[in-house]
Amino acid sequence: MSNRIVRINELVQREISDILRQRHTAEAVAITISEVRVAPDLRDGRVFVAILGDAETVAERFRWLKGKAPEIREELARRIVLKFLPHLTYVLDKSSDRVARLLRAMDEIGHAEGPPKDEGHE
Repeated sequence: MSNRIVRINELVQREISDILRQRHTAEAVAITISEVRVAPDLRDGRVFVAILGDAETVAERFRWLKGKAPEIREELARRIVLKFLPHLTYVLDKSSDRVARLLRAMDEIGHAEGPPKDEGHE
């Protein structure tokens, strides 16, 4: 991936996060733009979104975000000058769920083993 595409990805991610924070503070409080991947030809892009909450809340917020996508794209076009503004597809990022499950499993293992023994101190 070229440096230019990496910079565009970071810029789009930062601007979408800023748009959500400024215009939709109450609704977007549990939404994080975790990554943006724009195609080298700048025609298409994916926006990976992490949403906190239970399954119902996540689904509701994701539907809300997809509904706001045209408005977000309009504002993005005002802020970023590119030859082509990518058509953005929003994708639910489930990596945070996997990390949370892994951390819970590690905590359970830690509790099962008991408190750590302090070696060297008697």
